[in-house]
Amino acid sequence: MTSNVAKPPQAKASSATVGPVAPATAPNVVLQASGVTKEYRRGIWPAQRRTPVLRGVDLELAAGEVVGLVGENGSGKSTLMKILVGDLAADTGTITRDGRIGYCPQEPVVYERLTCDEHFELFGRAYGLTDDTERASRGRIYTQLGFDRYATTRADRLSGGTLSKLNLGLALLADPEVLLLDEPYAGFDFDTYLKFWDLVAERRQAGRSVLIISHFVTDEERFDRIVQLRDGRAVPR
Repeated sequence: MTSNVAKPPQAKASSATVGPVAPATAPNVVLQASGVTKEYRRGIWPAQRRTPVLRGVDLELAAGEVVGLVGENGSGKSTLMKILVGDLAADTGTITRDGRIGYCPQEPVVYERLTCDEHFELFGRAYGLTDDTERASRGRIYTQLGFDRYATTRADRLSGGTLSKLNLGLALLADPEVLLLDEPYAGFDFDTYLKFWDLVAERRQAGRSVLIISHFVTDEERFDRIVQLRDGRAVPR
């Protein structure tokens, strides 16, 4: 855990993409990446080395679609997701989206001294939710993921699994049209893992979209399709 806190997801999503962030062009497309590239520079000039990670990624997410994003370690999955949410700038390419984005990073970023309730209150204000809406959404999340007994527990006293629930819950709080999840069920027990998929199914039925990063996919039937990052590009699996 860390005591440093990044801005809540919605605050991030407006500042770090390449090109204008505009509504997606097709009526049923809620998120689209076109020609996204990213390379990392290592070392000191003039011996600096450039390592391409993304080499022109094209990806679309339709309303009510659940998509898995897979690939080997270092293939650029987390890099792409950070670009989609606006946490990282691409070198070239465009991101277009329609609706609110909810983002669950791989590593929870929380205030160690705040309780779960206080985290929801903080993120609710960042999202511009009314107090009543925030409390109602928080209550549903506690019930769905089964951690209401930790409502008044500080983040630095939560187990890894409960911290993962809080991390996911904060992404869900504003009922986003598009949910971006980076290894969201790390640390979940089997019961919570099943609850997670029930929650995903409910979002699909409500016309919400979910993009899930996973190192391996064991429940392929739960996805509408799976995309693999290979050689810096997104290809059907």
